[in-house]
Amino acid sequence: MVGGEAVYGGVEAGGTKFVCCLGTGPDDIRAEVRFPTTTPEETLGRVVAFFREAAGRGAASAFREAGGSGAASAAAAEGARPAAVGVACFGPVDLDPASATYGHITTTPKPGWAGTDVAGVLRAALGVPVGFDTDVNGAALGEARWGAGQGMDPFVYVTVGTGIGGGAIVNGAPLHGLVHPEMGHVRVRHDRGLDPFPGGCPFHDDCLEGLASGPAMERRWGAPAQTLPAGHPAWELEASYLAELAAGLVCTLSPRRIVFGGGVMAGPGLFPMMRQRTRELLAGYVSSPAVTDRIDDYLVPPGLGERSGRLGALALAEAALAAG
Repeated sequence: MVGGEAVYGGVEAGGTKFVCCLGTGPDDIRAEVRFPTTTPEETLGRVVAFFREAAGRGAASAFREAGGSGAASAAAAEGARPAAVGVACFGPVDLDPASATYGHITTTPKPGWAGTDVAGVLRAALGVPVGFDTDVNGAALGEARWGAGQGMDPFVYVTVGTGIGGGAIVNGAPLHGLVHPEMGHVRVRHDRGLDPFPGGCPFHDDCLEGLASGPAMERRWGAPAQTLPAGHPAWELEASYLAELAAGLVCTLSPRRIVFGGGVMAGPGLFPMMRQRTRELLAGYVSSPAVTDRIDDYLVPPGLGERSGRLGALALAEAALAAG
């Protein structure tokens, strides 16, 4: 804490990179650092080093010694021990508090990370409460608290990038159940005459992630998604697959808004095509004006930009502290 004010640590734990931050919300980020995801030992060690240095010699020193890139504010230089740390983690993960492997990554295809005890390692090393959830539930929480999901409950956040995942906020909290939502691995209609690509998911081949993630697009078209120009057939096909998910979510969770984030969503014309196709798939059955008349305000990009996950991690930390 600094001056009696609780300061929180947030960790956006991605399969490609980790982002750690220290603060209380979007207008008060006192330090931030990012570094590539390597081995569990090295990566979690850098997380611990960042927060220890923030507590011991100031956030600016923590930024330098963690060896990443980012920004540390002078206001935090006197040192700030996080009262709790939240982790929005790639997965799948175990979110059952009664489970012996709570806080672990489970069946991830990320080499070397299956079975890693993320929450336990950080709790033991830092000595503070640790809030833990999926990366997309964390992003959904951040958007619900400060971004495009404010006042929209239930609310869904979907990310489309290296993988595809979705998080839901229901009655103010991230949705958990048997495990956690795996929206990227739902089955979608796959017309092999139109799209002969077999799919790239190591578990399901042509689930949504296997057909519409960034790596799937690159394998299908022979070029990274971000290099494909406007008018390329990739974008109409991508819009169709994502609309299958959007329409399915409307009919199952009935969210008041769905945010689509992630690098692939920057594709030229993707949002308008996805909105149009979603309305076609719903075929007038769902009569809410939100989808019949105002779908541009229903399927939207993140209000927090790329910061949704790390800010959601701060919210997870705050909840962990409140829970004791």
